[in-house]
Amino acid sequence: MVALEGPLRYETLGQTGLPAVVSRAVLAWCAAELGAFAEGMAIGEEGVRIAEEAGQSFSLAWAYLGMGFLFLRKGDLSQAIPVLDRGLGLCQTYNISAVLPRIAAALGAAYTLAERFGDAIPLLEQVVERGASMRFMADYALQLAWLSEGYVLTGRLEDAYAPAGRARDLSGVHREQGHEAWVLWLLGEIAAHWEPPQAAQAEAHYQQALALAEELGMRPLLAHCHLGLGTLYAATGQRQQARTELSTAIALYHDMEMTFWLPQTEAVLAQVEGR
Repeated sequence: MVALEGPLRYETLGQTGLPAVVSRAVLAWCAAELGAFAEGMAIGEEGVRIAEEAGQSFSLAWAYLGMGFLFLRKGDLSQAIPVLDRGLGLCQTYNISAVLPRIAAALGAAYTLAERFGDAIPLLEQVVERGASMRFMADYALQLAWLSEGYVLTGRLEDAYAPAGRARDLSGVHREQGHEAWVLWLLGEIAAHWEPPQAAQAEAHYQQALALAEELGMRPLLAHCHLGLGTLYAATGQRQQARTELSTAIALYHDMEMTFWLPQTEAVLAQVEGR
């Protein structure tokens, strides 16, 4: 990114898109996984400006992907959904097949968080089916995980296991540790949502995800792991452990301004404390 200053910002250098834009989109994605949202926002917005100035649709789709993913990870759905929807429209209009699965999957994940399940599940299923038929494996583990999460939140727990298991296998084979960490958290979510909860399995998966997230510096995932553990401990009557985990999650969410998950976390903590 630093090397491509001045006129080089607008050169493709033999690539389909502008490296100056793609590098910023990927860096914004990385910043989102680390919880560095302000830094990622500045970088991502600059990528959008460069792509717009160049009038390059492929690069603009990448820029929208970087920004949309950042908003998704932060839980800012009012911005994530429009940005990702614009990016998906570009991909469909100009047949940008290299970006389309990634941006469609992120949009499906945003719909899931917004509880627009009628939009989310068909879109995610289509992305996963397309990826399998085309053997397009870039971020495929994450796409499988997002589909599995959609199944979890719609009560389809048995359906959630297959894509989650496939996602774990692929993330290991491809050495995608970040995706693997999210899949481990997801496996904890699946086990925790059973009635009654599969407490031992859920705790083990959450702890594995927590350890990997700590190693990689993935602070948003750390917050979700603490929320998962706190909710699990609350459900199994371990009040002190629940209080510790939930308080940690709340502190992390506040620090990163991830306000979307605060009401849920604070409600569980209030229940634990008898408020």
